[in-house]
This record gives sequence, structure tokens and C-alpha cells, in this order.
Amino acid sequence: MPDLVFTRRFSMGHRLIHGASESCALPHGHNEFVTVKLSPTHQTRLDGKGNMPVSFQKAKSTWHRFVDEKLDHALQLAEDDPLLGWFQAHEPERARRIVVTPGDPTTELMVCLMMAKINAFLRAEGDMLRCTELSLQETPTNTVTFSGNPDEIIPMIRPPAECWWQRADMSISDAT
Repeated sequence: MPDLVFTRRFSMGHRLIHGASESCALPHGHNEFVTVKLSPTHQTRLDGKGNMPVSFQKAKSTWHRFVDEKLDHALQLAEDDPLLGWFQAHEPERARRIVVTPGDPTTELMVCLMMAKINAFLRAEGDMLRCTELSLQETPTNTVTFSGNPDEIIPMIRPPAECWWQRADMSISDAT
């Protein structure tokens, strides 16, 4: 069965506070492109009529809504970033737009969290497709691609089922 590949653009802000890059310790932003490759969970013959197991529209609608409504123009912060606490105390409405990650929100981590999230959506929508590869282009010259099981890469901070990236909802944080 053919794979489906599609891309979505979004703008984001983040900062990395754990020392990987001093220039990234100040909040800054990127215009990113996320590309997903969806593969059928079961190989079947095309039916000779519609000739697609799932339409592009159905396959991408929830994911595009998540990217557009939750990731676009959101701020990505580590769950121990003091800036998160400031937003929660002083601007709680804006704090709801912060993507909270286990450790620094690097592109390497974000590809894994995003793959886990799209797979949660796909399971909830009938488990006909699975994301088998996800790439995140951070700049025109830097892209991170991941294929595999994101659960084996994402830091274990609590039982995985309790984490926002494992739920088929529009959540981007478990911070209260």
C-alpha cells in the first residue's frame, strides 16, 4: 500500500536552558516545517474504485488542526524552566499556549514527541495508518528526522500513558 507524506509549516518560540547552546538560552523563534510519512498498518489491495485506504483529507485533518491550533505560535519550554512558572503565576491564560517538554525542547526531542502525538491521533481514528517517519526542519539548513518507536527515546518522567504526547487530544502540556 502506498505511503502518504505531507508537510505543514508553523512558527514557534523556545529556549534551551540546560547548557547545550548558550545562544539558545534566550527565547527565540523558528519557522519550522514538519513532514510526516504515514504507512498503512495492514497491507490491502486497492479496491478498483476509490483506490485509497484513507483519503489525504481524513489522514491529515486532525494533525493539521493540532499543528495550526496548538503548535503554531506556541512557546516550547522545559518543564523545569523558571519562565514556565512565571507564566503560570502572572499570565495563566498565556501559559496554556506553552508546549511543556521533559527537558529542553530540542528539535531532537520534538520530533519524538510529535511522532508519539500523531500516532495517538491515528490510533484513535481507527488505527488504519501509523506515522513511520517524521522530520522537523528547524532552519533551511538543519533538519532532524526520526523513524522508530518514540517511546524508546523520550525521557521517562512519569508513566507514558499520563503524558500529553500519548493522548489523542489537543493537549500540549501536563503542567497545572
